[in-house]
Amino acid sequence: MSTLMERDQAVVANTYRRFPVEVTHGKGSLLWDTDGKRYIDMGSGIGVTAFGIADDAWQAAVTAQLAQVQHTSNLYYTEPCVALAERLCARTGMSRVFFGNSGAEANECAVKVARKYAAEHKGPEYNVIVTLENSFHGRTLTTLAATGQEHFHELFQPLTPGFCHTPANDIEALEALVAEQKVAGILLECVQGEGGVNSLTKAYVTAVAALCEREDIVLMIDEVQTGNGRTGRLFSYEYYRIQPDVVTTAKGLGGGLPLGAVLLSDKVKDVLGFGDHGSTFGGNPVCCAGAVNVLDRLDDDFLAEVRRKSVYVFNELIKAEGVRSVTGMGLMVGIETVRPAADVVAACRENGVLCLTAKHKVRLLPALNIPWDVLKEAVTVLKNACKEG
Repeated sequence: MSTLMERDQAVVANTYRRFPVEVTHGKGSLLWDTDGKRYIDMGSGIGVTAFGIADDAWQAAVTAQLAQVQHTSNLYYTEPCVALAERLCARTGMSRVFFGNSGAEANECAVKVARKYAAEHKGPEYNVIVTLENSFHGRTLTTLAATGQEHFHELFQPLTPGFCHTPANDIEALEALVAEQKVAGILLECVQGEGGVNSLTKAYVTAVAALCEREDIVLMIDEVQTGNGRTGRLFSYEYYRIQPDVVTTAKGLGGGLPLGAVLLSDKVKDVLGFGDHGSTFGGNPVCCAGAVNVLDRLDDDFLAEVRRKSVYVFNELIKAEGVRSVTGMGLMVGIETVRPAADVVAACRENGVLCLTAKHKVRLLPALNIPWDVLKEAVTVLKNACKEG
């Protein structure tokens, strides 16, 4: 019989450069492959399994809902959908939530909200969406257009029109762009994950928020990767003391099930009316039941522990041999290494630790509840990998 890798290559679209690991099962922050080798998972499905693999409480919430009803269309009401929206609004001060399947879908919805708001309040010619260079907002044609990285655009022209990109942390460039263009909305990642785990400065984000308020521009914060406790706060924008008009999130919210959300402030809560938007699977009761469990556990004490783990990781790595810099926020960490990042990741994998990359950096996105002893073991392996060669 062919191996799993050979079977995959024969029938699955060749869109991923997979690592040579065949995962069979896991628990918490540990995974095992077909050979019985144990790995520490420092990627959590690219920031998705916020409480690790097969978490007991999350699993119980999901399976209990599965025994009730696994799906019904949005023509009807279900408790988990409403309960999750209530919690998100209560925790953020936002007014309404639209649920979809993914981060890209959430960002598409945000674009629609910004354009419809601008058309109604300033005129239909106000349709430009501004994002930052080096940003990443998804892989649909519209969210690719929003993504400020040209190499993602090359093969898929023409992309959705109406997007402009400006350098991060350069408020003068943004103000000049707003003066030239008919801008409906500005979409930011407070930490550019796929772009290299780089944080925006507080001065810049504060100035962007003031500009949006002054010019009546819809301010959208992409929290697809940074949200749901990843940075040590429920959402990363909280560090900047701003109140966005729209917040998009996904990844860690569902804890392993596909779920995206668009949080709408009072300013834009009624922009979308009947028939303006929709999603067949959005607000799925099983996904929402899992997300309610995740959100309820992200309390102040838990988030404080995430921040403590973050301090430990940063302190250990910034002084490590072979490390040039450490960037990011919370348990979203980018490590610039002397060795090529791919070589460091390979060495870690050989020694039982699964890491990611982002641009030229090693990237860490461990489960938020990774045990201290497991975290320390992984950091030790990573430090050794950085200094080898």
